[in-house]
Amino acid sequence: MFGQDRSRLRQFYFDCWDKAQRGEALQPLEKLVVDVLRQHPEYHRHLSADALDRDWTPEDGETNPFLHMGMHIALTEQLQADNPAGVRARYQAVSQRYAGDTHAAEHAMMECLGLVLWEAQRQGRLPDQQAFLDCLDRLASSR
Repeated sequence: MFGQDRSRLRQFYFDCWDKAQRGEALQPLEKLVVDVLRQHPEYHRHLSADALDRDWTPEDGETNPFLHMGMHIALTEQLQADNPAGVRARYQAVSQRYAGDTHAAEHAMMECLGLVLWEAQRQGRLPDQQAFLDCLDRLASSR
């Protein structure tokens, strides 16, 4: 959305939330952000200027709320486009393994996405889409 400018990205979250709270019409991406925010009321406290430059590290013992929500958004966009091809079918299979709890299924799938992104960053290459799909296949058959 905004490349590497995390302050602009976080401000976008704030603006989307404010717009929704005022009952204004939302663009599709804004609606997606607001839907994810509504699924995560525990993160509402971070929707202020105090969070613009805050770092969340493993030592804090807290998940970075913007990273977490961004993963939900990325996964939703992948599912909408079925990109990589077959991700939507795998989502259905993973959701079935989670008894239809789509939010829990997304969280599990985000583990696969995070692993593939971390590996790509570590190796300085593009994410391995087949590794992502393979991880989802294991998830669908393992629970």
